[in-house]
Amino acid sequence: MKEKTLDYVLRATWQAISRMYNEEATKYGGTMATGFVLLIMDKDNGTPSTALGPRMGMEATSLTRTLKTMEDKGLIYREKNPLDGRGVLLFLTDYGKEKRELSRNAVLKFNETIRQHISEEKINQFMEVAETINELIQDKKIFNDTEKESS
Repeated sequence: MKEKTLDYVLRATWQAISRMYNEEATKYGGTMATGFVLLIMDKDNGTPSTALGPRMGMEATSLTRTLKTMEDKGLIYREKNPLDGRGVLLFLTDYGKEKRELSRNAVLKFNETIRQHISEEKINQFMEVAETINELIQDKKIFNDTEKESS
């Protein structure tokens, strides 16, 4: 592309970050998705399985596959939710807690390295821009049905 669009830069940056995390996770027999699940889960009280999808932005089938793999590897286990018999709570095993710490350290190292190279002012501006983009998308202010009707 002659001129890089905002979405191109965001997508290319996220793909680079994703590739970096996956390469790091592979060293420990995991994936970036596994690392995110480990970090999102409540390490002491369990997490309802239904809470993970929306928090991760993953499709149900991908999340189900990731959770099955994590269970097979001994990172998590399931228990019926005592407050809702239809629901399931996911808990980290001791092994899962160890891997969670590795994931946590990787995220902290990434953030620390970025902060060493980019000023706090620029990081704050980036966060504001990202928040505004997310709000515009959530509020459907980019593509909305009223535009179609008036065309």
